[in-house]
Amino acid sequence: MTTTRTAIVTGAARGIGRAIALRLATDGHHVAVLDLDESACQVVVDEITEGGGTALAVGVDVSDPEQVEAGVARIAEELGAPTLLVNNAGIIRDNMLFKMSVDDWDSVMAVHLRGAFLMTKAAQAHMTAQKYGRIVNLSSTSALGNRGQTNYSAAKAGMQGFTKTLAIELGKFGVTANAIAPGFIQTDMTAATAERIGVPFEDFLAHAAKETPVGRVGQPEDIAATASFLLSEEAGFVSGQVIYVAGGPKD
Repeated sequence: MTTTRTAIVTGAARGIGRAIALRLATDGHHVAVLDLDESACQVVVDEITEGGGTALAVGVDVSDPEQVEAGVARIAEELGAPTLLVNNAGIIRDNMLFKMSVDDWDSVMAVHLRGAFLMTKAAQAHMTAQKYGRIVNLSSTSALGNRGQTNYSAAKAGMQGFTKTLAIELGKFGVTANAIAPGFIQTDMTAATAERIGVPFEDFLAHAAKETPVGRVGQPEDIAATASFLLSEEAGFVSGQVIYVAGGPKD
């Protein structure tokens, strides 16, 4: 039987984050659904509680140190010490390098990397005290390079180095850290990409499926299933890894 633990999932109001939050609740954990808009988080919390789970909506800007500290403290008080953390919060500000503004660069770095750093720093205090923890960071196949995404690609590659160093530093405290690098996943974010490049979303999906060895695009639940394993007790000897969940091999 799975031990009930407290999990934090950032960027959990929709898409991959929502799917992971729902899956962790199904796995029997208490889930802090964290996103910029607390009311949007509440919708996911209601889904969880209607299914018999326990969850808490927490509105936090992950790039703000004071909000992160206050949010994690509230979670610890209301749900219990968080020992499972999923750093999923992310934004896109796609553009070709010569058109990309400094704000486009800084905004993406702030949410992905600064956010993951702040959330992990706050949560690891509880993990090391408990001598147990599981951290999953969301990277992307874009870490390998993707046209029009110098900011996002750099951030997602950074998540991989961040993850490997966490694994080295925190391993002796019973804490593992791994990264998931999704391929093409059908979400609002990929719909926004299709809109940006002026392609109907259905055509965008069809092209992506054709380019994927398994012959389909990914769903948020595909990522949630992988996260569920990496956050489990059974995954205690898996750490510092980057798992490409992309329907085929990636470098």
